[in-house]
Amino acid sequence: MNRRILTLLVALVPILVFGVLLSVVTVPYVSLGPGPTFNTLGEVQGKQVVDIEGPDAKVHPTSGHLNMTTVSQRDGLTLGQALTLWMSGREQLVPRDLVYPPDKSKDEIDQANTSDFKRSEDNAEYAALSFLKYPMAVTVQTVTDPGPSAGKLKPGDAIDAVNGKPVAKLDEFQALLKATKPGDTIVLDYRRKNSPAGTATITLGHNPDRDYGFLGVGVLDAPWAPFDISFNLANIGGPSAGLMFSLAVVDKLTTGDLNDGKFIAGTGTITGDGKVGSIGGITHKMLAAHEAGATVFLVPAENCAEARSAPQDGMELVKVDTLTGAVDALHALSAGGEPPRC
Repeated sequence: MNRRILTLLVALVPILVFGVLLSVVTVPYVSLGPGPTFNTLGEVQGKQVVDIEGPDAKVHPTSGHLNMTTVSQRDGLTLGQALTLWMSGREQLVPRDLVYPPDKSKDEIDQANTSDFKRSEDNAEYAALSFLKYPMAVTVQTVTDPGPSAGKLKPGDAIDAVNGKPVAKLDEFQALLKATKPGDTIVLDYRRKNSPAGTATITLGHNPDRDYGFLGVGVLDAPWAPFDISFNLANIGGPSAGLMFSLAVVDKLTTGDLNDGKFIAGTGTITGDGKVGSIGGITHKMLAAHEAGATVFLVPAENCAEARSAPQDGMELVKVDTLTGAVDALHALSAGGEPPRC
């Protein structure tokens, strides 16, 4: 064989090996980057992202944008993919163990993220209804199935009385329940969204963790409205959509537009009483919002320092720590005033 050809072949071997490594070998890193944004005032797959239904719901028309933002994740990266994403400048590589702790399976982590998202939907509803001054009630949050209350009570029911005795607060309800024993039959007066009020006769079960009757529901004090609020985003995990969901509910149940024609985006967890909490991936979410067209970005107060460190590309960074503060900040922007800034 010609020596020149042999030399060329020998030189190509490490290149070919490196090419194989780039395409086959996976790395213990996850890529984080800007994810899709969703207008909480708009539709997704033919459904309202935030849907409010019922004859007693006074839903007002809305327009413009109140976009929630997300972070994309890519797992199972090859060495070549990781290098390409890193060199793009848009993606951040983090050790996989930070995203998927080794003591938990991927399914367990995905289930936890889904649970966090569902909790954020509940909190968003409670925070918005509390802001709008809807009255508190002993509210059913979960129903154990199978269990004594399955088929008789539903999540969202408001319990008004136990055996004819009115209950307005959770501690009153619990005191009456603790006076029962397994096998007792109780009658609950309840209100149900978009349905007439009713009564449920329930035979209490046994729970080894308590000596009183087991009703099989999770209840809490929460603001209650006679209509349904549903959130129609699938495959979105984590709790960081809470703030934007709450703002959409407030916007739909009040006159005027909170955004005043501006393209508003943002992020933040929310508690049932309206406190806004920090989130991860703020810089990726800001980039996603900017590319979607946002001119104002609502930032949880605890994320302000990180947000200021990133390119802002002309977006106004508005600091929020409560739902009330976020609404006030948007009203200030509409009136030409000065909202809190990061």
